Order: sequence, then C-alpha cells, then structure tokens
Amino acid sequence: MAGCEITDKERIQVNHISRLIVTAAMRVHSVLGAGLLESAYQACLAHELRKQGLNVQTEVALPVVYEGIRLDVGYRVDVLVEGCIIVELKTVEKLLPVHEAQLLSHLKVSGMHLGLLINFKVPHLKDGIKRLVNNF
Repeated sequence: MAGCEITDKERIQVNHISRLIVTAAMRVHSVLGAGLLESAYQACLAHELRKQGLNVQTEVALPVVYEGIRLDVGYRVDVLVEGCIIVELKTVEKLLPVHEAQLLSHLKVSGMHLGLLINFKVPHLKDGIKRLVNNF
C-alpha cells in the first residue's frame, strides 16, 4: 500500500485497524495508568494487538531514500501495524508540533497513509491521541 493511491476498500480496512489500535491503547492505559516509560506501553500495546491477530512490529527501521540511494540513518517507527499504520508513542506532558512533524515525516518517507500519535501521559487517553494522514 505504501507510495500508491489508496482504494476505498483499503481505506475502510485501514480505518477499521485504526479503531482496533485506539481501543487497545485505551485498554492498556486503563490498566497501567499514566506513569510508566514509553517502552512499557509499547510492549503492552503490541501484546494487545497481537492478541487480536494483527501483524505488529516494534522498533522498525525506517530508511531514507535520497537520490535513489537507501540510507539507513537510524530512524525507527515505534509500532507498525499490519504494514500500513505507523503508531508513534509518547509519554510527555503535552504533545508538541514537533511530535506531529516527526510522525508526518515518517509517513512521507515510508509512503504510508495513516499514523497515530499516542501520548500515554494524560489522565484520559482520548485527550492524548492524534490521527495524522498522508494523502489519505
């Protein structure tokens, strides 16, 4: 799906997966609360999503292609779900524009269409979720 037009069927599927991710993140947040490290939320979210039968990868290398050359420059995606949704996790007091810019850059470099930015350091997780799109 990366780097191409998205069909209506693919859009419906991606939106469904996105809802599953948000539901799983809310479950993790309700169990763990808001005071842990990002790595704990990452492991628990991946576990919740795998329990649902989703393909989940963590700490996925994201190379940059520049002038036709693939450069492994150390970028990593926190969570990649079904090869089509990037999930960036944070545990910060407040999401900042730089966090959104990071996710948008990851979407552009990967050619993917949808990303979720989830900040677990909030009293109510619904206030810590941002959905960002790249040509969706």
